[in-house]
Amino acid sequence: MGAVIITAAGSSRRMGGIKKEYCPMPLSDKPLSVLGSAARAFAAVRRIDLMVFVVPEGGEEEARAALPNDLFRKEQLFVSGGLNRRASVYNALAMLEKYKPHWVLIHDGARPWISTGLIEKIIDAISIYNAVIPLLPLVETPKEGDFSGGTGYITRHLKRARLGTAQTPQGFIFPEILRAHEKAAERELREMIEYTDDAEVWAEFIGPVAAIPGEIENRKITFPGDLLGPGI
Repeated sequence: MGAVIITAAGSSRRMGGIKKEYCPMPLSDKPLSVLGSAARAFAAVRRIDLMVFVVPEGGEEEARAALPNDLFRKEQLFVSGGLNRRASVYNALAMLEKYKPHWVLIHDGARPWISTGLIEKIIDAISIYNAVIPLLPLVETPKEGDFSGGTGYITRHLKRARLGTAQTPQGFIFPEILRAHEKAAERELREMIEYTDDAEVWAEFIGPVAAIPGEIENRKITFPGDLLGPGI
């Protein structure tokens, strides 16, 4: 059994307070939200049995309204988000534990252009690597330094050939990613730190994470202009 967790519990601060996952997709021939577009891609994958949507507390009804009706073939679960993204994902993993899925995909609901082809490749790779994410190579040369004030000195000149940008869905064997999140929750509470994504949690407590090529089209919506989509 396989499952997917789609996160949509964020505040969308950089969208000016607009809940980006519920925004209508532009240039679509059918009424479809950002969250609905992502969900439809996963619903089309036969190997996925369960879909878990992480939503703001008390927001299940609004989330359901943002989903297309043709997801009926998949069992849908809804869970409230936590204090941060990692806690939100953990809430979904804990809900899934009783279903005992073999593997789970974790996807950002603000990535509506995810393709079924990439989803299938991630699932195939889980059986080989146990933990895998899609990665895009950098096209510009990164620099490291303290630029929090807008201007600062460069402290390291990094080699872009060894760096990439992580995308979702990230895929993991289920029991191990649940255990890793339990340990991450304990460390966050003890040391007041925060994990940025699930691959980091796996690497910290389980082991190496593999990467396969991502897709340029699999963009994340962060600002209002991003709704125009790839290449527009």
